Amino acid sequence: MFRDNLVRLRHMADAAREAIAFAEHRRREDLDHDRMLALSLVKCIEIVGEAASQVSDDFCREHPEIPWRHIVGMRHRLIHAYYSVDMDRVWDTITDDLPPLLAALESMIESLIPPPTVKTND
Repeated sequence: MFRDNLVRLRHMADAAREAIAFAEHRRREDLDHDRMLALSLVKCIEIVGEAASQVSDDFCREHPEIPWRHIVGMRHRLIHAYYSVDMDRVWDTITDDLPPLLAALESMIESLIPPPTVKTND
């Protein structure tokens, strides 16, 4: 289970990192005129939410600092209301929510990976 959680956290971090990079030097208004940008950001948020939904319940309880239910809920809204996505909410998620989430995920991932062992020739 540990390995599965680590993989899911990495997926979340990768998608968050991509979304932040895609939005760099862009403005909210760009989503109204650049369909590829809008769709790519929505997809990244969906991936973050889908990966979050696959993290074990025990791990989620151990890390209440991550808003797991809200992340998964955002994914559900995007998937099931695909015809009426609120681009203001997408933009706010990318610019306000993902940067601190990414920082928390990176810290969590780093803490879960054991340091490399150094072999000695004794």
